[in-house]
Amino acid sequence: MRDYEDVTAFLGEWGRFQRLVFFLLSASIVPNGFNGLSIVFLAGTPEHRCAVPRGANLSGEWRNASIPLELRGGRAAPSRCRRYRLAALANFSALGLRPGSDVELGSLEQEPCLDGWEYSRDVYRSTIVTEWNLVCDDDWKGPLSTSLFFVGVLLGSFLSGQLSDKFGRKNVLFATLAMQTGFSFIQVFSTSWEMFSVFFVLVGMGQISNYVAAFVLGTEILGKSIRVLFCTLGVCIFYAFGYMLLPLFAYFIRDWRMLLLALTLPGLLCIPLWWVIPESPRWLISQGRFQEAEDIIRKAAKTNGITAPDVILDPSELQDLNSQKQQTYTILDLMKTRNILTITIMSVILWMIISVGYFGLSLDTPNLHGDVYVNCFLSAVIEVPAYIISWLLLRNLPRRYSMAAALFLGGCVLLFIQLVPSHIRALSILLVMLGKFGITSAFSMVYVYTAELYPTVVRNMGVGASSMASRLGSILSPYFVYLGAYDRFLPYILMGSLTVLSGILTLFLPESYGMPLPDTIEQMLLVKGIQACI
Repeated sequence: MRDYEDVTAFLGEWGRFQRLVFFLLSASIVPNGFNGLSIVFLAGTPEHRCAVPRGANLSGEWRNASIPLELRGGRAAPSRCRRYRLAALANFSALGLRPGSDVELGSLEQEPCLDGWEYSRDVYRSTIVTEWNLVCDDDWKGPLSTSLFFVGVLLGSFLSGQLSDKFGRKNVLFATLAMQTGFSFIQVFSTSWEMFSVFFVLVGMGQISNYVAAFVLGTEILGKSIRVLFCTLGVCIFYAFGYMLLPLFAYFIRDWRMLLLALTLPGLLCIPLWWVIPESPRWLISQGRFQEAEDIIRKAAKTNGITAPDVILDPSELQDLNSQKQQTYTILDLMKTRNILTITIMSVILWMIISVGYFGLSLDTPNLHGDVYVNCFLSAVIEVPAYIISWLLLRNLPRRYSMAAALFLGGCVLLFIQLVPSHIRALSILLVMLGKFGITSAFSMVYVYTAELYPTVVRNMGVGASSMASRLGSILSPYFVYLGAYDRFLPYILMGSLTVLSGILTLFLPESYGMPLPDTIEQMLLVKGIQACI
């Protein structure tokens, strides 16, 4: 009996058809790059202070002194959330008293920003923060918007695999691309923060679903040698390219509604791809739709300039795995033995920490010294060498040491940031980018490493459980950034410490480089320590 790989071997590995599928599916990932982290600019928080109404009976001198100073970053700066009580200032102004000389400002009663806020327009013309005053007592709503997007990603992760198994890879890819583009367009017309956030959940669901569908479609159509290249470099680098476009769009479009519209419209460019990207022949065969699968394979042969054999798919000859009675496995099998339970716990912790680090550093770019647009662009650019290095490491070096080295690099440089003198700002940014490089490399490698550790019978569930932990990490990541409001170095200390600990944890995992993939739970490689006990 022949399998699909044998049946389609005559097509070759890297013909015109494969190149077309490779680049078009990779290109469909580009909108994910700028939509996934658009919240960096959509929810940017500019400098702000309490508004003093024009009708307040204050002299110019008292109006200028109406905002108390507070220590921020080692310097005195106007308070963002408090002002001196205007009624008292109006009395002093009417009496002709002067602030500082006649009245001690430190002893005056303060009040919250009862008349709203004044926002600096130096960086952003408008954001959802300035639109709905998501500052001071409501400053928790900004990070929550980001977390809700990742909640959508988590929900989409649950649904996308089941939907593509039932309705086909291509149908789900384009349906969820439409979902992402459509709900992003509706977001442009949001009338409240609540409306914006609800649609952001739906955008997150669409984004991850089309990413997964494109990923699966590519792995099923492309041959073995190109499949690894597609999974590690194709998808990742095109995602990074989309991420690089984000600060470019944001630099020229400073209004959040127009920016969101500009980021949404490129999704329409994917419509013509419907007539070019084929359905997965593997999926069609699994559904018993042999004629449709054969038509696609014949079209691929024609595109590659190859003459197809008279009979390509013989249903009686193909291995039908669905017809074979197989033992069923559940999520509980990830805890069946002490070894697989240990690997599952370690993988879950590893994925969660790496995700916190990756998204935490990506979302933190507005808080770095210097130009927010340049910093975001650097954060995107550093991903390209990270993906290339991780691909080279996966090809040539042991997984365990490659992962640990990337995590140690990322974690240690983040811990060093607090030691950099405040006047050497460029060094701080360099260390953050090095940290992002290390964590991004580890993120790229952990997919392959985890898949190699689990046996075939529960591999999908093992990687799925780890991926779910990654989504939980991304939901938490905005709050790591939020801690920077209390201590500028706290996010780096936490992310750096956790990343170093995850690097140590990696060293206890078994080495899978050059080893055959396990098929059963009994064939799994043993965790360090458990091997010694046995």
